[in-house]
Amino acid sequence: MSEIRSRSAAFCQRFRLDLPILLAPMAGACPPALSIAVAQAGGAGACGALLMQPAEIAAWADAMRAQTDRPFQINLWIPDPPPKRDAAQEAHVREFLGKWGPPVPLTAADAVPQDFAAQCDALLAARPAIVSSIMGLYAPAFVERLKAAGIAWFATATTVAEARAAESAGADAVIAQGMEAGGHRGCFEAARAEATQSGLFSLLPAVVDAVRVPVIATGGIADARGIAAALTLGASAVQIGTGFLRCPEAGIHPAWAQALAAALPEKTVLTRAFSGRAGRSLATDYAIAAAAPGAPAPAPYPVQRGLTATMRKHAQETGDLQRMQAWAGQSAALARAVPAADLARALWEGAQRLLP
Repeated sequence: MSEIRSRSAAFCQRFRLDLPILLAPMAGACPPALSIAVAQAGGAGACGALLMQPAEIAAWADAMRAQTDRPFQINLWIPDPPPKRDAAQEAHVREFLGKWGPPVPLTAADAVPQDFAAQCDALLAARPAIVSSIMGLYAPAFVERLKAAGIAWFATATTVAEARAAESAGADAVIAQGMEAGGHRGCFEAARAEATQSGLFSLLPAVVDAVRVPVIATGGIADARGIAAALTLGASAVQIGTGFLRCPEAGIHPAWAQALAAALPEKTVLTRAFSGRAGRSLATDYAIAAAAPGAPAPAPYPVQRGLTATMRKHAQETGDLQRMQAWAGQSAALARAVPAADLARALWEGAQRLLP
């Protein structure tokens, strides 16, 4: 067996997988049905729990376990410091957004995150095989509780320095996220998201060389070629998000799913215009306008997310892609509209044919 195959096989054995493929934990786009399908194919399901209350986290895990005993991960954002509010700036953003949807309520900017401590307790109670983090690292006390419960911790890193910090903090594996990834960038420092963009195939071998724990590659992987390349560069497994979004189990809006099929790499954009945190979306009319000269700078997270809630809800209800929060990685056009279990198996079969 080649070194590449033995590395991924060891990872799969350790984490009870048949395929070295993890579903990315996409908040709002990871219904149990999608994770169940990926898990039943031999990969790992995932839940992006950012927006969930503890009871919702428990319900998601219960729905998963009702259909499969396969492993899954639950992911949380490490909270940012409280945002600095600017009433005048928020008024400018509210006025701008009023041109793209219904009037924005005056209280929209008062949005607050979920209770992080309560969410952490819910993760422990749910007892997934894996808990993952993004935007930073869990506190040492919580890491100790994870380890005492026998739960593995996968830490997302966007730089070599972040990867080293994750390993030092006790992470069981590092998820190396390239700038090609759809959705939010996982930078530990929100303000540096645009300044620290590294492509996956430059970041990945550097992280592999810098840490001793297994490395999982994510960002722009959506076909067998990407999987084979990532494993060749030292990854033990891959994590795929956008590549699964066109699967029927994902349940995203048809307009979003159809647009992914035609999204060339240059038709995505890194933007703070939806949430205040940098994330990669389709280059929609709103995303482009929000970056144009004269447009107000987005408010910080989660204020901007609150301000855009009315527009995003209206866009979903009317099917208006140009105002929709349509996250997309740079390999979105490689995503296939087939059942998720079939896709996961086909991706791994194709990758194996390419590996030595």
